[in-house]
Amino acid sequence: MGEGRYLVGIDIGTSSVKACQVKESRRGPALVRLGFAPLPVQTIVDGQVMDASLVVETVQRVCRDAKIRQREVALSVSGQSAIIRKITVPMMTQAELDEQIQWEAEQHIPFDIKDVQVDYQVLRRRPEASQMDLLLVAAKRDQIDDYAQLARDAGLKPVVCDIDAFTVQNLYEYTRGIPEDRTVALLNVGAALCSLNIIAGGVSAFTREIASGGNAITEEVQKQLGVAFDQAESYKCGGTTVLGVPSSQGMVPQQVVGIVDSVCDAIAAEIQRSADFFMATSGESELQRIYLSGGSAHLHSLAQAIERRCRVGVETWSPVERIAVDYTYVNRELVQTRALQLSVALGLALRREKEERT
Repeated sequence: MGEGRYLVGIDIGTSSVKACQVKESRRGPALVRLGFAPLPVQTIVDGQVMDASLVVETVQRVCRDAKIRQREVALSVSGQSAIIRKITVPMMTQAELDEQIQWEAEQHIPFDIKDVQVDYQVLRRRPEASQMDLLLVAAKRDQIDDYAQLARDAGLKPVVCDIDAFTVQNLYEYTRGIPEDRTVALLNVGAALCSLNIIAGGVSAFTREIASGGNAITEEVQKQLGVAFDQAESYKCGGTTVLGVPSSQGMVPQQVVGIVDSVCDAIAAEIQRSADFFMATSGESELQRIYLSGGSAHLHSLAQAIERRCRVGVETWSPVERIAVDYTYVNRELVQTRALQLSVALGLALRREKEERT
C-alpha cells in the first residue's frame, strides 16, 4: 500500500542506466518518461562504482534527455552486498518485532550488524504454531550510501532503496498478479548478475543472485574471436548495436552460435542448481514456470538452455506488456528495443513517496 506521488525509478546497472517515470491514468500507472544510456565496460564492477563522475553525468543525461523533472527517485542495489533470508520467529506484535529484528538479523546475516541496513516483511502468520515467517533483508550501508550519493550528485533526491529481485516482483505482481496456488520463478538476467526469485504460496520463498550474466557471453566471444568488447556484444546480439541498428562490421561469424550456446548452458546450469536446492529443501510444490526478463532474455539459446536444464517451461516476460505507454514523450523505438531491460527501473517507478508496512 502507498500514497503520494510515484517515484522515478533509476536503475544504475553494470552496463547501462535506465530511468522510468509513471503517472496515474484511467487505466492505471502509465509510462510517461523513459531514459536509457549505456555505461562503458568496467564503470561498475561487482556492484562497486569505479568511475562515480561518469555515472553521475550519465544519470543527469538520461533524465535530461527523457525530460524527467521530478527529483524524488527510487534506487536499488544488488550483488554480494545484499543478503536475503527467510526466517521463522515467535508470534509477536509489530512493536515487539521492530525491537527484536536487529537481534534476529545478527543470527542470520554474515556481516557486522553495524555495517548493514536491515529491513523485513512479514510473509505469513501461523497462530496455530505461535510462529511467523519473515523475509529478512540486509544491505551494506556503504553501497546504499554510495548509490544515494550518486543520485544526490546528479541533483536527485533518493527516497527509497530496494533490492533488484523485489523490484521485479513488484512489477510482476502489478502486471500479472502473484499466484497463490503455484510455484513460479522470476529470473532477471542482467549484464553481470542473474537475479532469481522463486515465489511459492503467493510469497517470495527463495532468492539468489548468480554472478554471471550477459557480459559473460560477450567476454567469451571476445576471448575466442579476438575482437573488441563492443564488437563481441554486437555479435552476441545477432549483429545489431544500440537501438537495434544493424552492425556495419559484416556478418556474424559462424563460431558465435556455438560460443553463445555454451555460455548460456553454463548459466542455465547455475540456475538449475539453485532451483534444485530450493525444491530439495523447501517442501514446496514443483516449480511450474520460469518468467524471464533482462537484457539477455532475448537470447533464444538462454531460454532453451534454462528450459532444458530445469525441466520447466520458460516464458520471456516483457515488463511493459500491461503498462500503458504515453508516446508523446516516450521514444517508441526505445521501448521496442529495450523493454526487456526495464523490469528493475519500472518496478522502482511503481514505488510511492509514502508506503505502509504490511
